[in-house]
Amino acid sequence: MEPVLLGPCLSVKQNERYGQLTLVNSTSADTGEFSCWGQLCNGYICRRDETRTGSTYIFFTEKGELFVPSTSYFDVVYLNPDRQVVVPCRVTVPSAKVTLHREFPAKEIPANGTDIVYDMKRGFVYLQPHSHHQGVVYCKAEAGGKSQISVKYQLLYVEVPSGPPSTTILASSNKVNGGDDISVQCTVLGEPDVEVEFRWIFPGQKDERPVTIQDTWRLIHRGLGHTTRISQSVITIEDFETIDAGYYICTAQNLRGQTTVATTVEFS
Repeated sequence: MEPVLLGPCLSVKQNERYGQLTLVNSTSADTGEFSCWGQLCNGYICRRDETRTGSTYIFFTEKGELFVPSTSYFDVVYLNPDRQVVVPCRVTVPSAKVTLHREFPAKEIPANGTDIVYDMKRGFVYLQPHSHHQGVVYCKAEAGGKSQISVKYQLLYVEVPSGPPSTTILASSNKVNGGDDISVQCTVLGEPDVEVEFRWIFPGQKDERPVTIQDTWRLIHRGLGHTTRISQSVITIEDFETIDAGYYICTAQNLRGQTTVATTVEFS
């Protein structure tokens, strides 16, 4: 079978009993895990065979590059107390000695194996993140008589626990006169890097009542490095009518579940 091109540097050749991935013009940025798996097919329908998988981690060395390159010079890492967090200082040379450093006050942060461990394939792993870990850090690698400093990482402590959205709902008024404008706001306080999707059910929906729905989000810093993401969805109805009275139901969903809240708006 002819090879399939996946880009300027990758091609895959599928044979009867094996597949072959070819990587050309490799750089240190290609360092990482390469995985493959078999597929079970019934006609045109195929599914992944979890019993037939394989993976290997490959280090690509490049002159002057001890760290796997980052796409930016400054990255943000969120410290969540509910899960491990990684500062991704991955190296291209397995024998490199890597240390973690705080920028201010300047000091080396020991990887003691209890709070912090180092994994050359992942980086420095914070096993139990805490607020005192926040700050600006960087990594230093030494190998073959050469040393290199990584990009800097801003560690921000997350104030809210992980889980389904913590959601509240509030109407600008729960009793509205005919002809007035009304808005209902659905708010989620969540983790900085977790996106939220909103869905609305409202009284005039069946009658295709024209409404305006606006979704926004922003990060707020509550002091001591605590960071929270505020996601909001606001539904606005102009020229309130009797068909607009009733329950306004908001469902907020993230990767960990969903939460539904409701409020009533009455015709005054």
